[in-house]
Amino acid sequence: MCRPSATLAVWSSAWLNGAAASDDVLDALQVWGEAHDFVAADAAAAEAFDLPLAFNRAATPVQLLLALRSQGAKSMQLLLPVPGDVRGLGGGGPFTEAALRTGEAVVLPDLGYGVVPEAIAEGLMRWTVYSVPTPGVLEYRPLGEAEHGLTDAIRSSAGALQALDVARERPGVRAELSARLRSATDAPWPAGMPGRALRVLQRSEEIAAILAIAESDDPGGALSSSAALRRAEALRPLTEAVRNARCAAINEAVRVFAEQADRHP
Repeated sequence: MCRPSATLAVWSSAWLNGAAASDDVLDALQVWGEAHDFVAADAAAAEAFDLPLAFNRAATPVQLLLALRSQGAKSMQLLLPVPGDVRGLGGGGPFTEAALRTGEAVVLPDLGYGVVPEAIAEGLMRWTVYSVPTPGVLEYRPLGEAEHGLTDAIRSSAGALQALDVARERPGVRAELSARLRSATDAPWPAGMPGRALRVLQRSEEIAAILAIAESDDPGGALSSSAALRRAEALRPLTEAVRNARCAAINEAVRVFAEQADRHP
């Protein structure tokens, strides 16, 4: 499932570097909505990307792709910020606020712009391009490190829950997990997507589904408010590990497509 921003980051990077057709990008975005439009949040972004300002008639995904190419974009980064973790967003401002509100964004650090998606109506996704005068520096996280982080977080969370005696399995949970995974949005990826990145994404989605069930089952066997709080704290590292793994997998795919283009000018 991942996020709309992940789809845009990977597919637009594949297109920019000659590994996908523009129609492929449009088809991939359709998973997240029947219609996608693009606007600029400020005058500088509107001029640079030849986009209308918000509340005016919006541009199409093709117009954004052409603008990315004309600006010399080669790659971008996925961000999945949450309160307390705004790595890569830079300073405060409209972009940071929008990214925190939706929990996702794409940033073009070399160009100083960021893009935030938001579902504004049934089947309609609005993407807003923001100027980011001081883009944050997102530390490169090797995919292997993120994968090991998932494994470590699973072990530590499971151990903590067992110690609290709140890891009891409720009836029907396996069927519920299977149903969640079947109903998840099946986002396609370009040919040439790194196999390890796909594996990490798949594992992240499975763990995210488990976390969603755990959250819906709150307090999940905890018999007191303090035990419920400790349960939430035990699950927090796993939630963070999933976010880190998703970002690492997507950003690794973007890096691979960019390097492929460098090897074949």
